[in-house]
Amino acid sequence: MLLGAALVIVMLPAPSLKTSQVHAQSPAVASRGELLYRNHCIACHSTSVHWRDRRLVTDYGSLIAQVGRWEQNTGLGWSSEEILDVVQYLNTTIYCFSNQAPQQKG
Repeated sequence: MLLGAALVIVMLPAPSLKTSQVHAQSPAVASRGELLYRNHCIACHSTSVHWRDRRLVTDYGSLIAQVGRWEQNTGLGWSSEEILDVVQYLNTTIYCFSNQAPQQKG
C-alpha cells in the first residue's frame, strides 16, 4: 500500500508558475548610480562614513557637492548625469533628503 501512495505523489503534475511569480522572484537590477558607487566609492566609503557625527553631507545640495568633489579628487571623469545617478542612489538608500529635485533653469 505504501508503494502505491508513493507512485501517486510522484505522478502529480508540478505546479505551474505564473508570469507574475517569475518576475517577483527575479533579482533586482542595480541602478547605474549603485554600480558606480560600488565600483568606485565603497572601498573607502562604507555606510558608516555616511552616518558619522562630523559628516559633510547635511542636505541634498551638500550631497551633490560632496559626490562631485570626490569624483574630481579621484579623477573618475564622470559626467554630470553619472554624478547625479550616484547622488540619487545615496539619497534613496541612505540620506532620504526631501526636496531633492534640482531646479531646472530656462
